[in-house]
Amino acid sequence: MIHRMQDLPLLTSDLPGVGGVLKQRPEDFIVQEIPLYPAGGEGEHLYCEIEKRGLTTFQAISRLAEALDVSSRQIGYAGMKDAHAVTRQFLSIQGVDENRVQTLALRDISILSCKRHNNKLRLGHLAANAFTLKLRQVQPTDVVRIQPILERLEQRGMPNYFGEQRFGRRGNNDLLGAALLRGDHMGVLKLLLGTPDPAHDDSQNLGARKAFDEHDNDKAMRLWPHRAGMERRILARLMKTSRPSAAVYAIDEPIRRLWVSALQSRVFNDIVAQRIAGLDQLMDGDWAYKHENGACFHVENAAAEQPRCANFEISPTGPLVGYRMSTPTGKPGQMESEVLAQYGLAPDIFRQSGKFKIKGARRPLRVKPYDVRYSGGVDERGGYIQLSFTLPSGSFATVLMAEVTKSDIAVEETQRQSEESVATQENEHADL
Repeated sequence: MIHRMQDLPLLTSDLPGVGGVLKQRPEDFIVQEIPLYPAGGEGEHLYCEIEKRGLTTFQAISRLAEALDVSSRQIGYAGMKDAHAVTRQFLSIQGVDENRVQTLALRDISILSCKRHNNKLRLGHLAANAFTLKLRQVQPTDVVRIQPILERLEQRGMPNYFGEQRFGRRGNNDLLGAALLRGDHMGVLKLLLGTPDPAHDDSQNLGARKAFDEHDNDKAMRLWPHRAGMERRILARLMKTSRPSAAVYAIDEPIRRLWVSALQSRVFNDIVAQRIAGLDQLMDGDWAYKHENGACFHVENAAAEQPRCANFEISPTGPLVGYRMSTPTGKPGQMESEVLAQYGLAPDIFRQSGKFKIKGARRPLRVKPYDVRYSGGVDERGGYIQLSFTLPSGSFATVLMAEVTKSDIAVEETQRQSEESVATQENEHADL
């Protein structure tokens, strides 16, 4: 299993990148949501396109709810958007006056348009995202090196990896999910409260984690800072009950589902990594994805279906493991079983009683970037290379930028997202 994004193989590893820094300022990372359907013009929900700057989607929703004196539950959204960016996205607000919304004056939020619709926006009601990104600390003339990279990604497809933010600040949400599914309650607590990591923990957290690993829970409780509310609460439950299972089930269910979803994402990434050289090649036993409508079918004769794959009509898929996920046969099925086995899990783990009712799905191993444009230039902040492209919903711009830059920088910048934002992004694919 691969536990760092920078260790995942690239499709264009033989082509030199341009390096650079991503997201130096919000204006360098602009995202535009492309909705799955237009608002109908009538209904109790007001569909609003907003532009937010330097805010998570949750923060924007909270400010709107407070300004309109409504519950945040009355506000729907189709997808999460990065805080360190300028993003345009759609929200639905139930039971509000249109004029009142349009005249709102909020810091870092602009209301661009409003139109009524019958239903609330839900996660996944999104066709695609259009990005305009500027790489800094680059030579603008290096833009010529981008062309062969992007041509290959357009022809063969971009690896559809999940981005680093899927796995949490410490990068181990998938391990927590696997321990949960195995019923290894003490293993969950060791990962959550122990296992110090100088790369991700400050000195106070390191001390608390070390104390827990040394079975000194009193000292660990003294050292955990008050901002570590979940860790303190779970440790208190363990100290009160002396039962690891009671402590684990004191963890909020959305967080536990987040961890299991991270496991789904990591297993999928591992399969993409194993098949990177043949990302555009079907194998007998695959489940293939139809790009025109998202349907999947079992591949019995890969050679017969390969021309459609070469034309990007269909693509091989990987697992978002769950109790209703279609399982491949032959070599693809063997590969997926072996990846799960590395976590101590069997393919039917989600079909066992009580093991999180997560349906699962098949996800294409590759996606096609479109509307791709690029240029080099100089502005008041120096030289830059600008890229514009559109990706299907659920795909990560930072994955494409990793192919372009051939550096860790573009990936590491995603850690600026809040844990709160990560949790909601995970749920977007947790129950497909």
